[in-house]
Amino acid sequence: MRRSTPILVLLLAGLALGGCSRDRRVPTTLAPARMTTIGVNAYLWRAAIDTLSFAPLVQADSNGGVIVTDWYSTRAAPGERVKITASILDQDLRADALRVAAARQVNQNGTWVDAPVAAATVQKLEDIILTRARDLRRTAVGG
Repeated sequence: MRRSTPILVLLLAGLALGGCSRDRRVPTTLAPARMTTIGVNAYLWRAAIDTLSFAPLVQADSNGGVIVTDWYSTRAAPGERVKITASILDQDLRADALRVAAARQVNQNGTWVDAPVAAATVQKLEDIILTRARDLRRTAVGG
């Protein structure tokens, strides 16, 4: 019995020290969906700013989650302009936490007149922002 006691102590010590080894596996988890160093989801905010950076910004309120662009026209269509508003509605990264609205005007005889915006245009902007936000979340872990 006395000879088995030192062996038992060594086995228990080995098990205890084995738990101290460093885990070198690459993390496979995603960064948290709720990233709120500002008033709204930081991934959605950054993605919306990145996506709408083609147009000058009139308002960008990170606490309220509202981004408003100025009127923007392209060289290809100087007689048409758009204004976009992106609202981030939640602190979680979810599809229903983002709402994009767009206004469109066309120039008729020197006067800007409201024109309809295709629903697909707004949906495409939302998809681009959400995809970018998910990519930002994935890379936040470092992979």
